[in-house]
Amino acid sequence: MSDPIYQSIVSRIDELADELIKVSHAIHAHPELAFQEHYACETLTGSLTKHGLEPQRDVFTLATAFEAKLNPATEGPTVAILAEYDALPGIGHACGHNIIATTALGATLGLQAVAEQLPGKIRLIGTPAEERGGGKELMARAGAFDGVDAAMMIHPAGVNLASMPCICVAEVEVIYHGKSAHASAMPHKGINALDGLLLAYQAISNLRQHIRATERIHGIITQGGDAPNIVPDHCAGEFYVRAANEKDLAKLKPRVQACFEAGAKGSGCEVEVNWANVDYLDLNTNWPLADQFQAHAQSLGREFVPFEDAQKFGAGSTDMGNVSYRVPSIHPMLAVAPPSVVIHNPEFEKWAGSDKGDQACLDGAKALALTAADFLLSPGLQEQTRKAYDVSQGLA
Repeated sequence: MSDPIYQSIVSRIDELADELIKVSHAIHAHPELAFQEHYACETLTGSLTKHGLEPQRDVFTLATAFEAKLNPATEGPTVAILAEYDALPGIGHACGHNIIATTALGATLGLQAVAEQLPGKIRLIGTPAEERGGGKELMARAGAFDGVDAAMMIHPAGVNLASMPCICVAEVEVIYHGKSAHASAMPHKGINALDGLLLAYQAISNLRQHIRATERIHGIITQGGDAPNIVPDHCAGEFYVRAANEKDLAKLKPRVQACFEAGAKGSGCEVEVNWANVDYLDLNTNWPLADQFQAHAQSLGREFVPFEDAQKFGAGSTDMGNVSYRVPSIHPMLAVAPPSVVIHNPEFEKWAGSDKGDQACLDGAKALALTAADFLLSPGLQEQTRKAYDVSQGLA
């Protein structure tokens, strides 16, 4: 990597390695759920302030979102580097968002070292509520990605991949209302809300036999009653409905809705079906950018699994998909754990705070920063990126 600009980026990130790892460990040790990421937001913006940037908090309608800019008055294209930092209930950073946040921070500080030599703008955008709530979609509706020419982030995993295998997801809360009664003395006077929910759950289990291999339906009972001798009058559940793309998701959701309504009819309950305000879309990867990222990560010693083999590792969902249909985007994955360790598992949470996780923070920061510099410095890459995006959108 002989170019002085690239050398300066890498050197700056190496100089900040201890600080970046400290940030990652701090966020890892203080897991916060969606929309509640106050500690993480303060930690990240505090680091930015320390290095002379002026982050804005409480932006684009979300209290725990933030933004910091490099070269805001410069003419030229804009690259957005995205940070996530929410955690999971019960298992903390078992999705490794502490690493995502730290790579974004490190990439931005690396680019700061050469900002005056870059013909364009860099925006670090802190995006809350990826695990649930669709924070990026909510921010997008408020204009967060207006004027952005390329958006990028990484995600930790058990393997190195140029893009995350990704499908759409819709979240839904279902609430059954029945009538309480003594379950032994007067069961005939009750209407069992749990029966309604379980009938729906069984109907969904039957439906699973007749959906595509790329589709998923899964859920939990969040409230099942208060005591065995009281007929439950209020029961609730949460479900995720997934499909390969937005069109398939739109067809699957009414079939799931019918299962919820069948539970109500079969039990005599009333039912509320509350679909979330945001559906997560599949990932529209911009391959010219993804290829650049992979080349930089490989130069750091990482070996990548061919993307055509990625599906054997399963597919998840991310609100970065929603961004990817608005602007050219990448969402590569970097290994922080052995391939056998799956995301959203307590064991992965341990790896997210390990030495291997720390190395991913530094490698990810470098590869993101170098890819952003590539984009800003190369009109040819900008044109390839635009053309690939237009083709993916059916515009060319």
